[in-house]
Amino acid sequence: MTVINPTPLHPHSTVDDLQVRSIDLDGGDATLSALITTPVQQPPRGTIVALHGAGMRAGYFHGRALPGMSMLELGAALGFSVVAIDRPGYGASAAALPEGRPVIDQAATLANALRDLAGRFDTGAGVLLHAHSFGGKLALATAAYQRVPDLLGIDVSGCGHRYAHPADGLENIGATWTKSWLPLQLYPPETFHQARSITAPIPAAERFDIVSWESMFPAIAERIRVPVRFTFAEHERWWHHDDRTLANLCSRLRHSPRVVIDRQLDAGHNTSLGYTARTFHLRSLAFAEECVALRQRR
Repeated sequence: MTVINPTPLHPHSTVDDLQVRSIDLDGGDATLSALITTPVQQPPRGTIVALHGAGMRAGYFHGRALPGMSMLELGAALGFSVVAIDRPGYGASAAALPEGRPVIDQAATLANALRDLAGRFDTGAGVLLHAHSFGGKLALATAAYQRVPDLLGIDVSGCGHRYAHPADGLENIGATWTKSWLPLQLYPPETFHQARSITAPIPAAERFDIVSWESMFPAIAERIRVPVRFTFAEHERWWHHDDRTLANLCSRLRHSPRVVIDRQLDAGHNTSLGYTARTFHLRSLAFAEECVALRQRR
């Protein structure tokens, strides 16, 4: 993979040129379905690999309720390849893995899929894991326990390290539990019309990891060696995100060269599907650019 210098977008590129298409990735023990879009100008600046939360699908990152809200389209328009993967137990792997996989096992499958991706596509300066909710747990576990060549950084939203409510009972969550969608007025009405195509049942194996995440996090955080960014929505209802809690979160990532905490105003837990999705995605892509620059300096 090649470390590239900054290059301008093709002067005539438009979102219409940036076709979102389906691919399959070899995860070793499972085939993972994914959505991909690549920039007109090659090679890409880097590659954003997007990981959805519990009860969602890869289409979470391709919101169509408003123009410009799709992370897949916006990333490609700004020079990045973007690959949104259906995690193990979702999409193409749902039939083979009806119970899903624990997050540590998902990390091994994802690492294989990333190697397949790098062998078939130019990933530019490297890969940044852009992850939402449970996908954030997978991104952190993958960086901690798997070898991911040219990993630029991790960008997590909707995931912290201390739940806002007792973990007991969280194993009973459903794909449409209201904490993920409130306040409703923060989402375009069309989002709810399209939600059926991007939601899915939560595999049973994930429920234990949901409950046990607080105890798992310290060991995972200790092993992270890349920049990490956390975004908490103004109306996030799953996680504590007061200043004291976030200071503790940062202190756990003591080997990361950089830990960034951001807040997204006028947003709920499902940040990529709300009215402020484009703002949130632009900030994420700015972080990706910073990670590319850090890799180039090194």
